[in-house]
Amino acid sequence: MAAAASCSTSTRSTGSVVVAASRNSVTSFQRRGPRASGTDSGCSRLVSIAGTRPSVRNGQLLVSTGLPALDQLLGGGLAVGTVLLIEEDKYNIYSPLLFKYFLAEGIVTGHTLLVASAKEDPADILQELPAPLLDDNCKKECDEDICNHKTESNIKMKIAWRYQLLPKMEARPVSSSRFGHYYDVSKRIPQELIEASKWHGFFLPEKISSTLNLEPCSLNHGYIKLLQFIQNIIYEEGFDGSNPQKKQKNILRIGIQNLGSPLWGDDICWTENCDSNHSLTKFLYMLRGLLRSSLSACIITVPTHLIQNKAIIARVTNLSDTVVGLESFIGSEKETNPLYKDYHGLIHIRQIPQLNNLIYDVSDVKDLAFKLKRKLFTIERLHLPPDLSDTVSRSSKQDLAESAKLLGPGCGMTARGKKHLDF
Repeated sequence: MAAAASCSTSTRSTGSVVVAASRNSVTSFQRRGPRASGTDSGCSRLVSIAGTRPSVRNGQLLVSTGLPALDQLLGGGLAVGTVLLIEEDKYNIYSPLLFKYFLAEGIVTGHTLLVASAKEDPADILQELPAPLLDDNCKKECDEDICNHKTESNIKMKIAWRYQLLPKMEARPVSSSRFGHYYDVSKRIPQELIEASKWHGFFLPEKISSTLNLEPCSLNHGYIKLLQFIQNIIYEEGFDGSNPQKKQKNILRIGIQNLGSPLWGDDICWTENCDSNHSLTKFLYMLRGLLRSSLSACIITVPTHLIQNKAIIARVTNLSDTVVGLESFIGSEKETNPLYKDYHGLIHIRQIPQLNNLIYDVSDVKDLAFKLKRKLFTIERLHLPPDLSDTVSRSSKQDLAESAKLLGPGCGMTARGKKHLDF
């Protein structure tokens, strides 16, 4: 009887664990804790935060960047407590899109936003966010935009045999359990979503207008005000890990636009030997200290092409967790190059955080290009057009061969000779 009672007790406890796991959408293999407390485990508390999921690699809590293709390249998403640095393109056309995707994802998932800018009013930035695609219309809109491009591209070129086995970038939803949302850049986010969201704005001209007499410091006035503003939001609203929130846990999404530009009072873009060349690096060092102990994620856009001192760029990169660079074809020789005619620019994954380790990870994917379609901003692998295509003229074959020499080792290895491409 004792054996039977113990068996039935273990069966009921196992069943309760499975039921609890199914409710929390996590695996049933969990470490048993004290049942008297009545609280969920740490894993279930992380999963319960809207718009987040744990990483399959190290269990780190992730949020979506608002662009599923970019989430895929970063290992599943942006880790909470880290900084994503976006190197702006030359004319600052495409980098604001990634910035707005990140903020729009925060509004859709119910996260708290903190928008900082020295150029635009944060309220105006929120009005320009792209509209989310609903689940019912998402696949239809993506298929329509993708098919319009594929119909034209399939006529112009044939896919080479060596590209057929490469994995494709995710351009549309593949399942109902997808992470992140898709957005239509041709439409603006509904006003009712903005009014229902919680956000904080930091507009630099308004913050320093009343500040005339400040003590000398290694940081400029704009960076000091911004750090104080972020710190007050984190501690007052309970995003600090040492001060648990009394209400349901949430994520703070921080977006800082054009950091390091002359609008922030920084002179690193004016001359190579500036007086405050350590101001930006110290700001990033302090910002990372705030993020590491809080439920927050930050995206920063920096005009690295304007910074004169390359040593500052290297320090800024080392102080960031994830670094993504955008290279636009506008105004360059690649704009008229037939090799890049189907794309609008290149995207470089320069650094991926290797959490809980002493070194950073480097992305294995080197040849990536982006294009801005009618409704979607997509990231694709850069494929060389096959030389056997009927539309490739003899005059352009030599141009394609010369252009292929400029590519990295991942794409066009056989095109480094004097002969044209031959599949």
